Amino acid sequence: MRPIALIATLVFAALLAGLAVLWLTAPRADGPEVLAGLEPDVARGALVFTAAGCAPCHAAPGAEGEARLVLSGGMRFASPFGTFTAPNISPDPEAGIGRWRPIDLWNALHNGTSPDGRHYYPVFPYASFIRMTPQQVVDLAAYLATLPPSPAPSQPHDLPFPFSIRAGLGLWKALYLRPGWVMQGDLPEPVARGRVIVEALAHCGECHTPRTALGGLKGGSAWLTGAPDPSGKGRFPDLTPPALDWSEADLVEYFTTGFTPDYDSAGGHMALVVEDLAALPEADRRAVAAYLKRLPLAD
Repeated sequence: MRPIALIATLVFAALLAGLAVLWLTAPRADGPEVLAGLEPDVARGALVFTAAGCAPCHAAPGAEGEARLVLSGGMRFASPFGTFTAPNISPDPEAGIGRWRPIDLWNALHNGTSPDGRHYYPVFPYASFIRMTPQQVVDLAAYLATLPPSPAPSQPHDLPFPFSIRAGLGLWKALYLRPGWVMQGDLPEPVARGRVIVEALAHCGECHTPRTALGGLKGGSAWLTGAPDPSGKGRFPDLTPPALDWSEADLVEYFTTGFTPDYDSAGGHMALVVEDLAALPEADRRAVAAYLKRLPLAD
């Protein structure tokens, strides 16, 4: 091949590779047809909100009681990639998400994409929320609209280069954003309901499952087997038997009161998670316990 032809071929190949990378890294968004015909139910949305733990992450640091429903953001989350700050997701039309349509919430939860076409960082656990159903998203959107607005501006993340560049998140999504269940197959009740809460709504795996070097969750036999706290302080426990040898009744009691079988109690962020679990119907807490007792998974 002549030098000029070779150079032209290499340039063309590089151009194709660049276009492929751009395609892979582009934020994805679904159209409103995915939610067509669904009627919102605020009461169901309140349960989705509670199970999903929106308040523990998006309320102001230290908020208690009714103040936890003011989703002004500001909670900081340290990680090996930098420090992330939870945004304002109150219905304030300027500082929060008051102008969002239900499809905007769907794309945030399922595609990790903002209404203006930016990638969200996966500290927002859309890799778990992708398993939420259209009805759950519509119901959640209706409930969020009833909460108090806050004019507090969202604070920026504190991330070093190259993690401050969002384009690379498209590649991360291509590797790790999957809608399927971790515990696969047709499950009996209440295990099937527990799967919905553990794997989708409560996103338990985001803390209790080890991650790859790129921050993606490991599956298979690693699922819910414990992981280092991203802040570098301590470790999230293994939730699989026999490492967690509690009975189903012990688990339900812990999710209800925060007390362990050996009379210890939930602390730190887990205390807030227990507060939300305790607000769910008892049948949901029993479902979570039934799911956990069915672990561990095989590769």
